[in-house]
Amino acid sequence: MTIKDITNHIEQLAPLAYAEDFDNVGLLVGNYNTKVTGVLVTLDTLEETVEEAIQKNCNLIVSFHPIIFSGLKKLNGNNYVERTVLKAIKNNIAIYATHTALDNSNNGVSAKMCEVLGLQNTNILIPKKGIIKKLTTYVPYSDANTLRDALFKVGAGTIGNYDHCSFNVEGKGSYRGNENSNPTIGNKGELQFEEETCITVTFNSFLEGKILKTLFNTHPYEEVAYEIITLENSNQHIGMGMIGEFPEEMNEVKFLEFIKKTFKTGCVRHSKLLDKKIKKVAVLGGSGSFAIKNAIRSGADAYISSDFKYHEFYKAEERILLADVGHYESEQFTKNLLVDYLTKKFINFAIILSEKSTNPIHYI
Repeated sequence: MTIKDITNHIEQLAPLAYAEDFDNVGLLVGNYNTKVTGVLVTLDTLEETVEEAIQKNCNLIVSFHPIIFSGLKKLNGNNYVERTVLKAIKNNIAIYATHTALDNSNNGVSAKMCEVLGLQNTNILIPKKGIIKKLTTYVPYSDANTLRDALFKVGAGTIGNYDHCSFNVEGKGSYRGNENSNPTIGNKGELQFEEETCITVTFNSFLEGKILKTLFNTHPYEEVAYEIITLENSNQHIGMGMIGEFPEEMNEVKFLEFIKKTFKTGCVRHSKLLDKKIKKVAVLGGSGSFAIKNAIRSGADAYISSDFKYHEFYKAEERILLADVGHYESEQFTKNLLVDYLTKKFINFAIILSEKSTNPIHYI
């Protein structure tokens, strides 16, 4: 089994196309063709994580956070990033990171937070834009069903809870091949009019390679006329954060005590208590201050995230209870999510949960 075999399955859960533009995800160190001896799953990759991988005979580390985030101009071992990368390279250990690709997954970080909190009726808090694409192509009428079905089989035409979605218009196309052409229908040098179907389907951006391969392999023409555009439509099943409801409402103090225990944190920093019941809750793993307004607009009674700055607590505007449980604490269950997922995909293969806590923050 190769690294690529492992990462192919990870990318079914968290396609790299879901990642934010600023992020650095995928295989950061190593070669996709390397045979895997074992997989160590962690939240962060540090020197001690690499050492743990060595001790446990794992030559692939699957990490949530990328150890290489911005560009490395030198590898002299002058900081923890360089030392970690050097140690991994020296010991032939690959490092793969999911980060915001998993953040935006419908079954990713925020979904896991909802699960441990026991939230129900969950939905995406900030649906992601720019990841839905539209293919338009033209095919002889007699081949339309074959091409359309082939595109459906590789994931085209899925919209929310519906599949096999397409728009079809029949018309007449024209073409004339030059002396180097080899037309499927008609003769080179002669103007040909053909009854055609215009097929339009949407698809998730990460499927573009499969969609194009299927189009070219199935379409009967020597030259395939097509266009692909990126839509601004939001995907309601992909995006940052989630919102859900407790089975029963609870008062604010009980709520804060509950999340402190659930996230095993030394403290919960929170905004002003509003003397209201907590039922509807928004969550977002990691640094989530950018989504405070989204949480308020969603009608949430409380918003759980981390890394709120002093002035950002004012943004609660006495309309919502903001709860900062800590960056590591909000994401700590992510590695369990990945281990559970990979264990189901690779039965009887070493998928190991890191025993090391990589939380750099301590409480007294």
